[in-house]
Amino acid sequence: MSLPVPNLDDRSFQDIVDEAKRLIPSFCPEWTNHNLSDPGVALIELFAWMTEMTLYRLNQVPDAFFSRMLNLLGFEPFPAAAARAPLTFWLSSADAQSVVVPAGTQVGTTGAVGALRVFTTLEDLVIRQPSLTAALTSSGEDSYVDVWEDLSLGLSSVLCFPAVLPGDCFYLGFEDSLAGSALRLDISATVEGIGVIPDRPPLVWEIWQGEGWIETTIAPSGDGGRADTTGGLNRDGNVLLLVPNAHEPLTLGGERAFWLRARLLPTAPGQPSYRTSPQVRAVRASTLGGTVVAEHSDTNTDEMVGVSTGKPDQVFTVRNTPVLPRRTGETVRVVEHDGGADWTEVHDFVASGPGDRHFTWDSTTGQIRFGPLIRYPDGSSRQHGAVPPEGAQVVVTRYRWGGGAIGNVGAGTLTGLRTAIPYVTGVENLAPATGGVDAETVENAKRRGPQTLRTGARAVTMSDFERLAVEADPRIARVRCLPPAVSGDPIRLLIVPAIEGPPEMLQLDDFALPDEMIERVSAHLDERRILGTSIEIGTPFYQGVTIATLLVARPGRPASLVRDRAINALYRFLNPLAGGPDGHGWAFDADLNSPAVFQMLEAVEGVERVEEVLFFEYDLRNHERVGFGKELVKLGADSLFLSTNHQVVVR
Repeated sequence: MSLPVPNLDDRSFQDIVDEAKRLIPSFCPEWTNHNLSDPGVALIELFAWMTEMTLYRLNQVPDAFFSRMLNLLGFEPFPAAAARAPLTFWLSSADAQSVVVPAGTQVGTTGAVGALRVFTTLEDLVIRQPSLTAALTSSGEDSYVDVWEDLSLGLSSVLCFPAVLPGDCFYLGFEDSLAGSALRLDISATVEGIGVIPDRPPLVWEIWQGEGWIETTIAPSGDGGRADTTGGLNRDGNVLLLVPNAHEPLTLGGERAFWLRARLLPTAPGQPSYRTSPQVRAVRASTLGGTVVAEHSDTNTDEMVGVSTGKPDQVFTVRNTPVLPRRTGETVRVVEHDGGADWTEVHDFVASGPGDRHFTWDSTTGQIRFGPLIRYPDGSSRQHGAVPPEGAQVVVTRYRWGGGAIGNVGAGTLTGLRTAIPYVTGVENLAPATGGVDAETVENAKRRGPQTLRTGARAVTMSDFERLAVEADPRIARVRCLPPAVSGDPIRLLIVPAIEGPPEMLQLDDFALPDEMIERVSAHLDERRILGTSIEIGTPFYQGVTIATLLVARPGRPASLVRDRAINALYRFLNPLAGGPDGHGWAFDADLNSPAVFQMLEAVEGVERVEEVLFFEYDLRNHERVGFGKELVKLGADSLFLSTNHQVVVR
């Protein structure tokens, strides 16, 4: 059975005739004879018959014609987006004073299933050895004690947390920025900070990034733990920290430096705190490597795409597609006998004059187009954009191509350094690559096209903001726009990023928004919002929830198999991206009730009946249940469920 095809216009011959006769009194009041014998009525019937034939042909419009019409209207599908991953380059020795990993360094997958994927670094990475110049302790805001002399000369041990209260800090000041470095701190300590669990001390390492303190990551150790052998600054050992790519100077206690601090945290339930402060005798800092962002792409440079004929509306195509968004230095150069000049990429030629060196570049097809010659109703013609002179070579200075969901590789898979770099022994991605999105499918573009043309490119209603936000970045899966609670407040835009991977592996940190995504959405909406409207971009509040259920398996069904199926179904059902009854993601402000879960579990293969279902709210940050079991969990307008740690018992 074929799919039903709706009529684009279902008016019949008689409908058109009747409609035309109803309009006669409005346009021709002197025409009073509407009988079939009247010549005018005969003409109406003739034109109605011709119109009916046109409508019949319109209803036979194939998909190819539909796509062609969208192309004529300037509608373009979303191009592919490239995945990005932080690559950590390790040094052979901490004695290397300055090592440069140049931008464009390529690293490939090794041992991964499927085709080779190559990532390219986007910026130069300079790995320098740090210079420790200051040390402070603090037991409160604006209260600092200089302990650098004691620490550097070894005169006495330093109390890291003077009052042993949450918020106490131990500061280390450096002469230069540590941004992106893998920093090892060799610490000599006294076993005085008793009371804590060595593998889980209540402290965090942070750096100043210009607007606030942000957490650094303790690198993973070879056994799957953390590279911290000090037991929470409690014994001799070292800590290996991965410093974020933002580290700014700050003046504390009269000392201006690039600060790294250890801050004492409030203890979590069941986590003991220090009974006395740990004491440090000496600290030595060294750099073992550095981290830089890499992109799933390959690069072509100085590619000649053709020779100009000197005519308007010329089109040239690069060899590799899809082309990624252009960066500085990635453009088209027109080379003549007396030299070359770089031209400027524009979205279209509407505002381009005859002398403007403009071109357009289609990221999906790779086509580079120069300005057309347009004839206007008064008979005049105007050149929109300059034309490269005849015989001039058209050269693409540099472009990056690649991308797609295939680039979302797991952690530890990017280890193949494709070019040798002095003093660099290895490379790895300690975190998975994210952000890779395939180019928009034709079917999705056809569904989006009419909606875009109907609503225009202005952000007026809540749905306009949601639609335009999704257009700004293909890595966005869902958007919820909330109106201001009070007049004058900003519009809240809650974004859910697209994340690859099984639902049971999703963590709260996976839903954090990259800075570049926020900047791209903000810039896209700033051009289209109403004057005076302010926008606040953020993430929904993810309400953790755990489900405990008791099931009865059908005779002959293994209990372990039924349990696994039920757990997988729960993770799919309570999922921000693919959950809910329709499989398009759990709806905002949709409460979770036991009848819905009963119905869902009863449909799982092998389940005879569901005897009990209880919900527990879950703290996703501290990984523990909150409160008692309930049969209803309410969800706010700015919230989504993120489930974890389900408990299924099968009898």
